[in-house]
Amino acid sequence: MKNKVMVFSAPSGAGKTTIVRHLLENFNNLEFSVSATSRAPRGKEEHGKDYYFLSVEEFKQRIANKEFVEYEEVYPGSFYGTLKSEVDRIWAKGNVILFDVDVKGGVNIKKIFGEKAYTVFIQPPSLEVMEQRLRARGTDTDQAIRTRVAKAAQEMTYAPQFDTILVNDKLEDSFAKADKIVEEFTGFRPKNAPRRCRICGAEKECLVCKLFANLFHKK
Repeated sequence: MKNKVMVFSAPSGAGKTTIVRHLLENFNNLEFSVSATSRAPRGKEEHGKDYYFLSVEEFKQRIANKEFVEYEEVYPGSFYGTLKSEVDRIWAKGNVILFDVDVKGGVNIKKIFGEKAYTVFIQPPSLEVMEQRLRARGTDTDQAIRTRVAKAAQEMTYAPQFDTILVNDKLEDSFAKADKIVEEFTGFRPKNAPRRCRICGAEKECLVCKLFANLFHKK
């Protein structure tokens, strides 16, 4: 199947972005879909790399022009969405699109792309742990964090609508689980995967196959 998409969604603070960055580094044929947003940049975020930063007026105009695959007003006046031009750009290169979107966006993308899409809900071990992660970022006010935690409790009710749920407790374990999910859906091997046996296809070089190959070569 061509033109596949993988979707990773989570409440803010669940560790989604860290896992997505790992996948982009570990798979050659995954390409990040840069979302559009009407919010202001945070920290070192760059236009065209992390997000396409648009004004609220420009975002609404693009909605009117039907330039989005999907979009959502996450908070009043705070829009997020996926531009059709971004999807076309990545598929034209033969790559699989990797979406890093909010929970409602993930559900909408699954409805739009159907079997071409595989959705992953990244869930924190608990809301308490998620709040600790948000505070450790140091990018939001106390009130903003309280609002996000309250919203996360509601967002976690969407988890059953995703193809799989990945509980992000220990990061290294989460990386390994995410690698396996991507490999099974796309058929791509991660860069850090052990070499398969060239004869039987086992996960590691098979000593028996190696022995027979040496014997055959000597003959």
